[in-house]
Amino acid sequence: MKFVFLLTACVSILSVALICVFLFANGLPAIFEIGVADFLLGRTWKPGNDIYGIFPMIIGSIYVTAGAVIIGVPLGILCAVFMARFCPAKLYKILKPAVSLLAGIPSIVYGFFGLVVIVPIVQDLFNVGGKGIFTASILLGIMILPTVIGVSESAIRAVPNSYYEGSLALGATHERSVFFTLLPAAKQGILAGVILGVGRAIGETMAVIMVAGNQATMPENIFSGVRTLTANIVMEMGYATDLHREALLGTGVVLFVFILIINLSFSALKRRKS
Repeated sequence: MKFVFLLTACVSILSVALICVFLFANGLPAIFEIGVADFLLGRTWKPGNDIYGIFPMIIGSIYVTAGAVIIGVPLGILCAVFMARFCPAKLYKILKPAVSLLAGIPSIVYGFFGLVVIVPIVQDLFNVGGKGIFTASILLGIMILPTVIGVSESAIRAVPNSYYEGSLALGATHERSVFFTLLPAAKQGILAGVILGVGRAIGETMAVIMVAGNQATMPENIFSGVRTLTANIVMEMGYATDLHREALLGTGVVLFVFILIINLSFSALKRRKS
């Protein structure tokens, strides 16, 4: 069994390494051929004219992900706190399966829900087109909830109950003991949930394509249509050839580095706080 476990781990590591080699071997030459500055900072994406600037897609990905974090993370953490320390047993038996069910819904179903429900509501409330950063952020915020709730709840429940009892013994209320004793003690696990949620938001494609507007231009406000890095790859990879295809692989390299930087930043923050 030790050999089986070792082999499984090696296969996993080898798979990631091969993906990295494929991406960088096919994407970096295109980036250098186009020009690093023109590729990363260019504001025009016109494959027909051999113009490949992905800066609008980078900004779109950042805005949509940031909006999803602003919406989803506070709701997820507060919901986890409620389920771990405030929820009645009978209600918990309903909420827990419901949260687990949210995690199993396909992203295309989320996208359809956003298209037929969220987009018309945004149109009516703000008198705008409906498809844009704001709508995509709301939808992604909903999609990352199961991840943030599940990991955060587990982290809160993992804190020894003596922390909570000690806080009560010192005169703190139930609410104060939970928010000022249990939450700080569970911050490592909660931060892990946030990292996973951010990764889900950055990597999401189908749902974002349906509600983000898919405009490869610089957004003017939170209601402007945008195209994310993942959406750009999916929408054009089917018919791309030659330099166009390599530029899309270069977009994948940028997305890979982008996610890597975020994970390393969170890891550094965890080490600093610990």
